[in-house]
Amino acid sequence: MTARSSVSTAQPSRRSILLGSVTGVLAWIAGYLVTYLVVAPDVSGSDLNRLIEVLDGEPATAELVGWVFFNAHFVETVFEGLPVLGSRTASYVGGEGGFSVLLYLVPVVTLSVTGLLLARADGATDVSSGALSGLTALPGYALASAVAAVAIEVTAAGASAGPDFLAALILAGIAYPMVFSGLGGALAAVANRLQRSPSTV
Repeated sequence: MTARSSVSTAQPSRRSILLGSVTGVLAWIAGYLVTYLVVAPDVSGSDLNRLIEVLDGEPATAELVGWVFFNAHFVETVFEGLPVLGSRTASYVGGEGGFSVLLYLVPVVTLSVTGLLLARADGATDVSSGALSGLTALPGYALASAVAAVAIEVTAAGASAGPDFLAALILAGIAYPMVFSGLGGALAAVANRLQRSPSTV
């Protein structure tokens, strides 16, 4: 009986995959909103935002917060076509003048919690099925990362800036949910097993 249930839960159902994909998108949004609450006050008054407003006619607070959120996934911001400077990359998390390195924990925590919730919803009781339940968040998180990377690119006066798209897709969209949602799901499975074990003795 136990072996049969383990095999069945090792293959997520279509419902689980759909739920996981939606939850993956929500996890991305949640991480962005937490980042927004932390950095938006400083970003809105930054010299860079003022310069964008002068050149483009409106501020880009939401876009700049998105850059920081991708930086929290170790995805750098790429500047191209800058007068004199040409192209360069930057990260606004850590380092001198950067935001707190605690922002690196935002995607880690949101994705781990996401994986945990998905595995709990599936009732996973072994590590592999729990990890697979957590991994169902990957398609949604990857889609949100790809769309956001394009949407938050800023273009003004012939120059452009935004997240490195390839890194945004591979690192933020695939690697992060694969590791942390999977880990959260595996931990939830262990917790589920420990909760059920007294009743089976």
